[in-house]
Amino acid sequence: MKPFMGPDFLLDNGTARELYHTSAAKEPILDYHCHLIPQQIAENKKFSNLTDIWLGGDHYKWRAMRTVGIEEQLITGDADPFDKLMAWAKTMPQLLGNPLYHWSHLELQRYFRIDEPFNELSAKSIWDRTGALLATDALSVSGIFSKFRVDAVGTTDDPADDLAVHHAINTGKAPIGPIETKVMPSFRPDKAVLLQAPGFASYIGRLGAAAGMDIKSAKDVCEALDKRLSFFVERGCKASDHGIPMVPCTKATDAEVEAIFQKALVGKVLTPSEIDAYQTFVMVFLGKAYARHGVVMQLHLNAIRNLNGPKLKTLGPDTGFDAAHDLPLAEKLAGFLGALESEHALPKTVLYTLNPKDFYVMGTIMGAFQGDGVPGKIQLGSSWWFLDHKDGMADQMKILANLGSLPRFIGMLTDSRSFLSYPRHEYFRRILCNILGTWAENGEIPADPVLLDTIVRDISFRNAQRYFA
Repeated sequence: MKPFMGPDFLLDNGTARELYHTSAAKEPILDYHCHLIPQQIAENKKFSNLTDIWLGGDHYKWRAMRTVGIEEQLITGDADPFDKLMAWAKTMPQLLGNPLYHWSHLELQRYFRIDEPFNELSAKSIWDRTGALLATDALSVSGIFSKFRVDAVGTTDDPADDLAVHHAINTGKAPIGPIETKVMPSFRPDKAVLLQAPGFASYIGRLGAAAGMDIKSAKDVCEALDKRLSFFVERGCKASDHGIPMVPCTKATDAEVEAIFQKALVGKVLTPSEIDAYQTFVMVFLGKAYARHGVVMQLHLNAIRNLNGPKLKTLGPDTGFDAAHDLPLAEKLAGFLGALESEHALPKTVLYTLNPKDFYVMGTIMGAFQGDGVPGKIQLGSSWWFLDHKDGMADQMKILANLGSLPRFIGMLTDSRSFLSYPRHEYFRRILCNILGTWAENGEIPADPVLLDTIVRDISFRNAQRYFA
């Protein structure tokens, strides 16, 4: 029997173990999409206790705690931090088979050198031992970046953001001082695209102020976004990100789009086709702008959000009440990518889905738009959110191998708000090495150590480094 999450965790054969320990484990981390708070990086935040760093803002864990019957006061309320930790300790043994069980123990192992299972019996001792380490500089933000050799992180930022914090970090003028980790802003223009969302009109005013112009038309929205994108690129932006349920693809005249925009500004109810037409207008414009600026377009699709109305009112968004959507994807995605390709303006694009039914659709559609001498120009993004577990990661990589090119894959990202999330890259790399090692030992691919070492290192880090320039 193997030890609990020991050195060869998830590695089922000799080739897999060799690939992980000699190739994958040595590569740095490029976390090209995350939700870390730039201000916390700038301040070189130190966390006051294990609850602060482990449970604060982590809606994955909050959702799990609700599932096993923990009261909200002990999750997002103002209960004592140790009491919250004990509630998490009560939850953990109920999560066998859930990726949170693996991630949480990897976090204890890699950050705090604690190998024992976390539960109600061990919680007090673990609280005391982690508290001593958290009081040191080793687990400040800069200490964490250094420990995990984080080459770069891509934060998620609104076009109206002045990026002053990013500039201070990357010029060494923030309190954190000079750091080797690059902190790259990512352009997230959802509030300008989702015109049916509450507060759209007021946001348009904020966007105009940031761009130094009055926005009076849909074309003005595009001009303002283009100005802000240029500013983001000057500040080191390499990628955009869109969290939209589905890619829009409804053709409309400029006059029709303008009428739709004016209705939205005064709060009139819009039809689904009107919403789609405006979003198509803006998204096609942005796609061309990304191609012009050399910015990667990331599309996070098929999530349905804020399902629990009362909890949305009391706790706000991003608190654990979202789910996988099942919208049909093929026709609109193909049409949207085709509209950009027809103008020779399709940027490098990463496609993510929250519904595994979409993997084959995405994997085949993207093959129709590869080219321009760019290896893996269109990417099937890593398993995301509810899919970033052992089975989801393995399925995504095997489908990519079946339909495209696994060796050109840009690998893992955390998509996380937590500075404790870097072991997710290890989790991913172990699964990758086990897939390749199993294929090699079964005679399905050559047991060529040079070839396999190159593929593992590329997927772990180097492909993303090249893709995001």
